[in-house]
Amino acid sequence: MSGARFPVMELFGPTVQGEGMVIGRKTMFVRTAGCDYSCSWCDSAFTWDGSGKADIRMMNAQDIYEELYKLGGETFAHVTVSGGNPALLPQLGELIDLLHSRGIGVALETQGSRWQDWFWRIDELTLSPKPPSSGMVTDWAALDSIVARLTERKRLFSLKVVVFGDSDLEYAAGVHERYAHVPFYVQAGNDRLWETEPERLLPYLLERYRWLIDRVMPHPRLRQVHVLPQLHTWIWGNKKGV
Repeated sequence: MSGARFPVMELFGPTVQGEGMVIGRKTMFVRTAGCDYSCSWCDSAFTWDGSGKADIRMMNAQDIYEELYKLGGETFAHVTVSGGNPALLPQLGELIDLLHSRGIGVALETQGSRWQDWFWRIDELTLSPKPPSSGMVTDWAALDSIVARLTERKRLFSLKVVVFGDSDLEYAAGVHERYAHVPFYVQAGNDRLWETEPERLLPYLLERYRWLIDRVMPHPRLRQVHVLPQLHTWIWGNKKGV
């Protein structure tokens, strides 16, 4: 192990995974800094907009594992790596390998804009291309290549699109059709990032989830799809580190 160091914003848990293919899973979180996107509704913009710069710690894989163990002890067997975009870190495989050597499974989410060879070693990999409401433009060639490589080796991965409106839903339908063989999730978006009280946020999130269900159920292009809320926001609202 070379001892490569990674920019870490947050380490926390154990908590409940709130999104994607591992929703409901008991997990620890490692949130890295830096992103090649700047989505308009990003709920972790502090990882790339400079506002969280003072919180960045440069940590190697052993440092990260030791702090996770200090937080969670013997209570966990799963770690989620999030961002920002962790796929910007070519040597992140060192952390994945160390966690696996301790019997710990690893999940990771990325927008599918960059390939890393360590993708093949992720236990549950979520590719989450960003819809029109994000203000970002999907690099279809990059996403096609990533999906093809993962499919070739029969790796466990999924696609997830966060939906805020009808244009996002049509984008999601196009993603689903393009990669029809890949497990697919749509998730109701949270555009009230300024709300500090979970009790006030939850009714709105329930309304958005009902809206998404109502749109998906009659949709002829979304037949093989999982419809998700953003579970952790139902419980803790927009609070960080949970």
